[in-house]
Amino acid sequence: MPNSPMTPGIVPERLPEQAVTDNFSDLHAPFDRHEAAVAADRCYFCHDAPCQTACPTDIDIPMFIREIQTGAVEAAARTILGQNILGGMCARVCPTETLCEEVCVREAAEGAPVEIGRLQRFATDHLMDSNAHPFARAQSTGKRIAVVGAGPAGLSCAHRLALKGHEVTIFDNRSKPGGLNEFGIAAYKTTNDFAAREVAWLLQIGGITVENGKSIGDGLSLAALQNDFDAVFLGVGLAGVNALGLAGEDMEGVQNAVDFIADLRQAPDLRKLAIGRDVVVIGGGMTAIDAAVQARLLGALNVSLVYRRGRDRMAASPYEQDLAASKGVHIVTNARPARIIGEAGRLVAVEFEYTTEVDGRLAGTGEFFRLKADQLFKAIGQKLADTPDGPVIADGKIRVSGAGRTSVSGVWAGGDCASGGDDLTVTAVAEGRDAAEDIHATLMA
Repeated sequence: MPNSPMTPGIVPERLPEQAVTDNFSDLHAPFDRHEAAVAADRCYFCHDAPCQTACPTDIDIPMFIREIQTGAVEAAARTILGQNILGGMCARVCPTETLCEEVCVREAAEGAPVEIGRLQRFATDHLMDSNAHPFARAQSTGKRIAVVGAGPAGLSCAHRLALKGHEVTIFDNRSKPGGLNEFGIAAYKTTNDFAAREVAWLLQIGGITVENGKSIGDGLSLAALQNDFDAVFLGVGLAGVNALGLAGEDMEGVQNAVDFIADLRQAPDLRKLAIGRDVVVIGGGMTAIDAAVQARLLGALNVSLVYRRGRDRMAASPYEQDLAASKGVHIVTNARPARIIGEAGRLVAVEFEYTTEVDGRLAGTGEFFRLKADQLFKAIGQKLADTPDGPVIADGKIRVSGAGRTSVSGVWAGGDCASGGDDLTVTAVAEGRDAAEDIHATLMA
């Protein structure tokens, strides 16, 4: 349930205004022209570049870095955006340390890769700041496509389809488009309302209409969309949240981490957000890390992130784990929640059991400990909130083959809701783009 500012221990304005402003400033300052030129000079421009192979959107990284090096910054942006229309956001949030930069030859030789992510941001920001859109629509095809979900996959799919001359209508259950980029990413990674500005820039392609407040099962049915449109793309994300399965999950002070992050991202004044003194986060992925770090940045005194397995099994990258630790988050591993403890209907502590692995399976050790807590954020995974009728669902996701084809003719899917790649913004962009290409080829055959 939402936490009330009147809940003892959970209060707003724990830190002065300037401290909050500083805490939520850009995680990585953007390059200026000189810094970008120096960073670009470090690239070897490898022929069979491992960085490009590691990029889920297959951006020609040596090419755009060479274009930056020669001063052709807008050309560099076009090289990026031609493969990844959300290249600006991906430059900010992609785990480059485990993708392109991890395999950089400079990383192997010197332990210091070319800063590909910051160079990508430099180029895409330069183009967006000029308010120019480098792509023009093809002649109208007369085809109409419905895209359900205005997150990274849906936006990428819609832009590519509009580029090819189709008319696209995006339906989304939120009050504004953007999906994960707008509602689910740490505020210090995407400052100055960047997510909304990027969507507005993307829509300059034309041919895309956005209808908010609509989703499958709430104002829409897949059957009606199939009847009204020539094709349907599902990019609905994973809006459902897994439960701990413990008594007390509905007491005051217990909240889903995704809701906390969404509230934070939409808050006009971060100081007004109520935060506990003793915060516990359960989970080991990026949502858990983002919730824990931001709790500290809002002024929580003690923040503990607890994960049931070892650090090497956490979905969050070692870089993100180290970032959390550097902000004062206490990471506890090999422990699982056993009991939520309350007094007078509100949270006071969480009890955990230490775990071990036996033949690869998790087991409790019988040893327990407690963490004092006035606020608990759950981040143990997400699932489809509303299962669309028709497509086969496997392991909680829409089963797809090839470039996002579902088991239903004329219906494609991509992003976090679909089986396949990692649950990353950049992967969702690639899947939306590739599905659009397949939709176009199918409709124009």
